Amino acid sequence: MITVENLTKSFPGAAKPVHALRDVSVEVPAGALFGVVGPAGSGKSTLTRCIALQEKPDRGVVRLDGLNTTGLDGRKLREVRRQVAVLDAQPVLHAERTVAGNVAAPLEQLGLEGPQRRSRVGRLLDLAGLTQRAALRPSELTPGQRRRVALARSLAAGPAVLLADDPTAGVGAEETGAVLTVLDRARAELGVTVLLTTQDGAAVRRVCDGVAVLEDGRLVEQGTVLELLANPASKVAQSLLPPIDTPRSQSSGYDRSVDVVLIGFAAVGALLPEASARFEVELATIGGGLTRVGDTPVARFRVGVNGSQADAALAWIADRGAHVVHPKEGPKSVVAA
Repeated sequence: MITVENLTKSFPGAAKPVHALRDVSVEVPAGALFGVVGPAGSGKSTLTRCIALQEKPDRGVVRLDGLNTTGLDGRKLREVRRQVAVLDAQPVLHAERTVAGNVAAPLEQLGLEGPQRRSRVGRLLDLAGLTQRAALRPSELTPGQRRRVALARSLAAGPAVLLADDPTAGVGAEETGAVLTVLDRARAELGVTVLLTTQDGAAVRRVCDGVAVLEDGRLVEQGTVLELLANPASKVAQSLLPPIDTPRSQSSGYDRSVDVVLIGFAAVGALLPEASARFEVELATIGGGLTRVGDTPVARFRVGVNGSQADAALAWIADRGAHVVHPKEGPKSVVAA
């Protein structure tokens, strides 16, 4: 588990100190894949370096599995650092070594014997989807493949925590999914706690359990991804939910229109048709769309409504986990899925 308590960090500036982190508190459960999202300069990389014990905060505490890392030095500091792997935003590979050789490098430094080393490297290459490229040099790989090599190398020594700082930066959209899959497999198959920092909200939507949002060094929001998506007013929801762009003419044939967020297979597939049949009202989708959070479908629809029992139908939907918002009236009901 990673616990950050009231972390503050500043750096000298030309006229005054630059505050990179301002009283930030975040908790990452053991075995989670947790995202920290925010624009450039929001403090994500500084938070990563503080957790990795590469930077000392001005104030606050970083705990790793309950251990207060404040004041650690010497041998104890080195022992704790070995449990925390860091994937930098621009990792550098050994150009003269093969893919397998790059992954093996940390194990050689640890003095791991040949058979054990080869077994460990083979497992990590499989995890990263690079077994068929083991003998290639970094120059023969795509950017996404090189990033996966760096990820496998960061996992070689068997860390308990992996801090992946913007791991999809500079990787094409067609390869981003493969990089994120390595992080997901590291969590699922190796039991590594993964903290992912990114500017890309879609990366959080695809693989993360929980998320924290940083802006100008301040924590403005945190929780599980699904909990935050259930509230369309949250910053995570505004970033990740499908947009609604409905021409006014499409709404004109209905008594009213509402925005509905639905989470889960049952809600997305059946809730609106069942409400329509049960209350004899018309509920027509006139805008919005469908996305996924991991394996969970999430929809935001603008729904045109006709019928005398419309209020009862909308209340019934909300009672079963939907979030219903009347665009001109504000939130009607808030029920977390």
